[in-house]
Amino acid sequence: MLDSFDISAILRRALAGGGEFADLYFEESAGTSIVCEDGKIERVMAGTDRGVGLRVISDLRTAYAYTNEVTQSALLALAETLSRAVKGKRFDGAIDLRAKVQGPGFPIAIHPDSVPLSDKVAMVTRSEQAARGVDPRIRQVMVVHRDGRMRGQVANSLGEFCEFDRTATVFLTQAVAAEGGVIQTGYEPIGGFKGHEIFREHPAEEIALMAARRAVMMLGARKAPGGLMPVVLSSEAGGTMVHEAIGHGLEADLVHAGMSVYKGKRGEQVASPLVTVVDDATIPHARGSFSFDDEGVRGERTVLVENGILKGYLYDRLTAMKDGAVSTGNGRRESYATRPIVRMSNTIIAPGESDPAAILRETDRGLFVRKMGGGQVNTVTGDFVFEVTEGYLIENGRLGEPVRGATLTGNGPEVLKSIEKVGNDLGFGIGTCGKDGQGVPVADAQPTLLISEITVGGAA
Repeated sequence: MLDSFDISAILRRALAGGGEFADLYFEESAGTSIVCEDGKIERVMAGTDRGVGLRVISDLRTAYAYTNEVTQSALLALAETLSRAVKGKRFDGAIDLRAKVQGPGFPIAIHPDSVPLSDKVAMVTRSEQAARGVDPRIRQVMVVHRDGRMRGQVANSLGEFCEFDRTATVFLTQAVAAEGGVIQTGYEPIGGFKGHEIFREHPAEEIALMAARRAVMMLGARKAPGGLMPVVLSSEAGGTMVHEAIGHGLEADLVHAGMSVYKGKRGEQVASPLVTVVDDATIPHARGSFSFDDEGVRGERTVLVENGILKGYLYDRLTAMKDGAVSTGNGRRESYATRPIVRMSNTIIAPGESDPAAILRETDRGLFVRKMGGGQVNTVTGDFVFEVTEGYLIENGRLGEPVRGATLTGNGPEVLKSIEKVGNDLGFGIGTCGKDGQGVPVADAQPTLLISEITVGGAA
């Protein structure tokens, strides 16, 4: 790790051509990936990787290089190459590295490397068989298991030096059911910065059964009606809406590029007074959490919207420098081979005061969304569309029959202002968020929400 190198010499060499800031990012990872599809183990991968990324910021521009040859001479050569790409004011400060600060991490009860690979393969196989056994109409099943550990260090020209240790596990099942020309998919994931103790809370076979049962249930659902109507989003739906409808639009790099509908709206009302949005990297074991981000800034809880008023944006070091602000600890990267950019961590609509059961009971008609699928947003306009993978009609304040093929279409600020009730519950969803060709683990959460009116796309 970086402890054995002359870090100051490497950083000074990188800044020899100019620049205001430089940092080194070291990463060492080991993990396992297992994929079972169509009754066969299609892929088993287990391996390790290590490398270092080196960055210089000069005149608010970034030069970045990386290597997996982790030696003093290789890093000095990398720094020399990088310095030739940078022109600007020379760095003349001292680089006095402080004592290394260790991120506390999260306690792990069952480390993945203590579980034999054969046991992991057997668990995946059992889960695939369980899903297939739900109903003869299940035609395809895919089960994916990934686990691993990553140790990282970040040192920079400000003298900061930190270390972190992350252990994560992800398990998911996707099942496809078909009958009479109708095809439906059920999907269920679990994951977080936990070891295999996660399967004590959520047995793998139960996850597989949930996905398969959802696919079969939706085969018998009627086609969703279309049009403007009230929608109740269950807390079980996860936070796809907050992630897409507002989260990306509050990332400072998109704001600077003029690609956010929320640009210039700090201090303005952008949501219902009932809505508070936070990005919180400190939640224990959540999939988007960390003690330090990938620039060595402590993870924190950032209030983005408070009672409907936009309070601020998400920053990494570079975007904070551009605004004369302070990083919110949202500089993240996929690996040492990629530069850090602004990313969400765990993005949440905070719980309110309404009873979730009462929200449903007091909604005469509309659509109840239990599970959301994928979504996409135009951050410039705020327009979005989301898939509904499990939805029900609301009839006289009660759950009616299930419906399939529904989508939710709207505009982020307008829909957020249309939230009339916010439940006192909270449900999480997990995912891997893609941006600029990089994927990072995230989580989203929301309580039960009543949207007074939104466009539901349906086939009926």
